[in-house]
Formats: sequence, C-alpha cells, structure tokens
Amino acid sequence: MSMYKITVNGKSYDVNVEPLAGAAPVAAPQAVPAAAAPAAAPVAVTAPKAAPAPVAAPAAAAPAGSTEVTAPMPGKVLRVLAKVGDTVTANDNLLILEAMKMENEIPAGRDGKVLEVRVNEGSAVNSGDVLVVIG
Repeated sequence: MSMYKITVNGKSYDVNVEPLAGAAPVAAPQAVPAAAAPAAAPVAVTAPKAAPAPVAAPAAAAPAGSTEVTAPMPGKVLRVLAKVGDTVTANDNLLILEAMKMENEIPAGRDGKVLEVRVNEGSAVNSGDVLVVIG
C-alpha cells in the first residue's frame, strides 16, 4: 500500500493506494542513456486539420483613447438607446440588457462620443462582449 497527499481545490487529503488483487505489478520506468537509445521508428505524419471558419469576423480593435463598454453578464439586448455619433455623458444609459428576466441598464463609463454600436436589438451577448465604443 502506498500513501499519497493530494490537494484538490486548495484542500489537502491523505490517500492510501493499494494494488488490485490479481493485477500484475508495474515496474518503475528505467532511464535509458541518450547514446544507447534506439533510433526512433518512422512515424506517419498527417496534415493538421484546417481550423473551422469563424462564424463572424472579429470586430476591429477600438481606436486609441476610446473606451469599450462591455456586457457585465450574458443576456439579450432589448433596446439600443444610443447611436453612432451621439454625445454621451458618464452614466447615460446606452442600452437595456435583459438577463434572468430582469432589465439592466448599461451606462456609459465616461463622457464622449459614440464611435461604434456593436450590437442590435435582439442580439444575444456573453459576459465581456463589447457592446459600444465611446471615444
């Protein structure tokens, strides 16, 4: 029987491990000096599979000095209140996001001009998705 200490999610456990009845013992691996190692057999190499095409092209990075307003939670865009070219002040509501049957107002993080609106009404979004870019 062997005793080990393992840690799972920050909590330590002492574990006893015993071989199964009737199982053949497993020998420890032996180190082989590099000079004595046999030549490797040829291995068939297959071409890697092409990556799947993206569903939508990733949005371009926001211009320098601009601020991206991101979704704080997954949900569905109910209403878009701001449009490109609008001048907004900090805490002006940009859109309404429905999450868990509640309507959440998504505010502008700072004063500026709306450079991009990257979502439409009815769009499903995930946490961290860019909704609006303010410059």
